[in-house]
Amino acid sequence: MPLIPREAAIPDSSLARAITEFIRDTETELLFNHSSRVYHFGALAGIRRALKFDRELLYAGAMFHDIGLMPSHSSQHERFEVDGAHAARDFLRSHGISEEDAYTVWTAIALHTTPGIPVHMHPVVALVTAGVEMDVLGLTYNEYPDAEREAVVKAFPRTPQFKEDIIRAFYDGIKHKPHTTFGNVKADVIADKQPHFHAGNFCNVIRCSAWTG
Repeated sequence: MPLIPREAAIPDSSLARAITEFIRDTETELLFNHSSRVYHFGALAGIRRALKFDRELLYAGAMFHDIGLMPSHSSQHERFEVDGAHAARDFLRSHGISEEDAYTVWTAIALHTTPGIPVHMHPVVALVTAGVEMDVLGLTYNEYPDAEREAVVKAFPRTPQFKEDIIRAFYDGIKHKPHTTFGNVKADVIADKQPHFHAGNFCNVIRCSAWTG
């Protein structure tokens, strides 16, 4: 892939190939391409931040982070992040990965929708969230040169209406268990005590991001 440094390339390993095959066979093309971009954007962020990270573990975290949205890996009572974390952990265990490394990936996936915490944690945990925040929310859009962004998107295209498509994919993956979406209790407390408080809206942030489509 042009303009993507070797340090951010998908690992050329049997584990990475197994992950690619499994996710490609399990997820929609929308989620497969999104997850692949999450890996690249996360790895590029890691290089810029001068972090030392295991590319295989980052790839596992990025590729499995949304598998909990798929019916085949969605439970009735767990958050979709936890379903994905469990799936990744079990997959890595079956490929001989240590409990410590599998738990790192579990944590990265379980926390990828919890802003403000992963950035202070293990590089793999921090970088999975960094990749998600870039591809879905565009929070660090201007930190990536145009040519770099274009190279990633050329390899793993975004759909013409990606913002609405990814919102729909999230909804379809969690609509059967709305009770698992209980969120940031601090926002609830502020809203209770400050009647004019307006919490941020995830869908609005996506729609207002610097990305087009």
